Amino acid sequence: MAGEIAIPLLPCRSIDEIEDFYRMLGFERTYRQAKPYPCVGLQREDLQLQFFGLDGFDPETSYGSCVVLVEDTMALYEAFAAGMRAVHGKVLISGLPRMTRPRKRKNVGNVTGFSIVDPGGNWIRVFRNTALAEEGTDEPSSQLGTAVRNAVVLGDSKGDVRQAARILDGALNRHRESAPVTDLVEALAYAAELAVRLGDRARADVLLAELRAAELTGEQREGLSEALANSAELEQVRTAGS
Repeated sequence: MAGEIAIPLLPCRSIDEIEDFYRMLGFERTYRQAKPYPCVGLQREDLQLQFFGLDGFDPETSYGSCVVLVEDTMALYEAFAAGMRAVHGKVLISGLPRMTRPRKRKNVGNVTGFSIVDPGGNWIRVFRNTALAEEGTDEPSSQLGTAVRNAVVLGDSKGDVRQAARILDGALNRHRESAPVTDLVEALAYAAELAVRLGDRARADVLLAELRAAELTGEQREGLSEALANSAELEQVRTAGS
């Protein structure tokens, strides 16, 4: 057989809250019922999700998750980010709901991915739909670069932001002076994001100031465009309040 379609059915506290969130991301309602249990279906182009409401449900303890494969993770991220900015004036990077930036994930062969954690605590894990070998050959060039990849697995895949920050801060202390400037900028940008997620604005300020002071060539800036865009976004988040 071919052409099968699987639609995840995920738990939430309120289908109204869920619908508002996904409408912000460009989804439209395809189905809704109140009885025998609350349920809502949402769709954005070919991506379909459904949610059911549970009385007393705690999003912080949710195990709901699904994987979404797309051709272009950055394009979808930017569309979702634009929706968040239109409603909230910033990209939501901490608390519930939140979204991470697209980064290569060591635990899935360095395929680029990002995560949305919705108001129901469900992890929508978005990855580029490609053979692992295509993106899996890009290995870090330094110990600091390796630490960034390890921290991303903890912070963006597992959601253990505090441990990710510990790993990356320790690596910065040990390898800051010896790492290539490109790896240093990547590490500083991600460490600053983790600090913002943890509510440590003072730490984020220090890291962002160090990042701004980094001397980069035009070619290096072009190669680091995503990390630099991340740092600029963090500045906006801090100004708007995280």
